[in-house]
Amino acid sequence: MNFVWSGHWAETIKNALYQDIGRGDITTNAIVAAGQKAEAVLVAREDMVVCGLPVMAEVFSVLDRRIRMLPETPDGGGVRAGNIICTLSGPARGILTGERVALNFFQNLSGVATLTRRFVEQVAGTNAQIVDTRKTTPGLRQLQKYAVRIGGGRNHRMGLDDGVLIKENHIALAGGITEAIKRVEETVSHLHRIEVECETLDQVREALDAGAQAILLDNMSLDMLRRAVAIAGGKALLEASGNMTLETVRAVAETGVDLISVGAITHSAGSKDVSLLVKI
Repeated sequence: MNFVWSGHWAETIKNALYQDIGRGDITTNAIVAAGQKAEAVLVAREDMVVCGLPVMAEVFSVLDRRIRMLPETPDGGGVRAGNIICTLSGPARGILTGERVALNFFQNLSGVATLTRRFVEQVAGTNAQIVDTRKTTPGLRQLQKYAVRIGGGRNHRMGLDDGVLIKENHIALAGGITEAIKRVEETVSHLHRIEVECETLDQVREALDAGAQAILLDNMSLDMLRRAVAIAGGKALLEASGNMTLETVRAVAETGVDLISVGAITHSAGSKDVSLLVKI
């Protein structure tokens, strides 16, 4: 999968480096000679889906363009504990100074991709697709959503300007689903799909009657999800959401919903265990 670079991500990396390095890496600069070269390997300490190699490459490139990185496994590939993920070569100072920031990005993104892959595998053979949410680490949304795609999931809206999702507080302030949809239709382009969050089957019926093209079924039981699928009859895209786990997601997928949004794949994925080791 192509990694599309952007100025936003470049600034994120530069800010992370500045936060970590400050006025300079005093330990490395005292021990390692300015012209010393080194070769290092990135080693997996657990099974994982690789994600974030282009980010690592950019971290080291910002520090010293002479550093070269040779991947053994591309983003999206699976590795076992003990496998070499990539090899680095070039000025030793740059490799050691950039190590922590590069690994912070890589470990987080690999964690997101790995957990996403597990959810995707759980729903294999059904019509449901796994999508992410806006529950991302501040400043890392685009990168974490990239990791979701690498893991085989799909992206929900990138931000509030990316799509219409009428939630419970919007409904309360508008005075009801029908009025909320009416106000959106009077304001946004016809190219925007209108999605409505529903907690009851009566709300599902109202949303359908008011013209919603997608419905988010919030924290519904399996029986309610099946009934919502029957009520919609294919007239709207159905998204199940709320406390999804690896143990429950298969049953949710089998109710017939189209999408399952999982906040955990970004906000609770954790970091994968890797080591960067200089070869002696």
